[in-house]
Amino acid sequence: MVERIDIRAPEALAGRPVEQVEAVAGKGLVGDRHFHAGGAPPGFALTIIDAAVVAEVGLQPGESRRQLTTDATADELYALIGKPFRVGEVECFGVMICEPCLHLQEVTRPGILKALVHRAGIHADILTDGTIAVGDEIMSA
Repeated sequence: MVERIDIRAPEALAGRPVEQVEAVAGKGLVGDRHFHAGGAPPGFALTIIDAAVVAEVGLQPGESRRQLTTDATADELYALIGKPFRVGEVECFGVMICEPCLHLQEVTRPGILKALVHRAGIHADILTDGTIAVGDEIMSA
């Protein structure tokens, strides 16, 4: 289930939590810095992370810089790679593991890269337009 949605403007370091967001096929989440009006690169329309991992590594909700935080375990998320799935009414496709970046460490704390390597969620494509809301289930298609 989606526990949190964070949207980040291009110039913002911090995201802002929202209750719901419009997903646009092939482009991303409306209002987010990774929304690409001309089309998102494969795998860069949506990012999802396990809330338990966020807490375990000592980050506050939203600090992971992922768009969706969920109660699905990291293993459950990784099982979606290479497969279609749904977030509420929105059809998605799991593309790859979302590894932490140096920028995340710069805006959080030293050592976060090591703590999150191979645990920082997944990248996905958005296949259909629709609304994603807090409380939506993440389901294999």
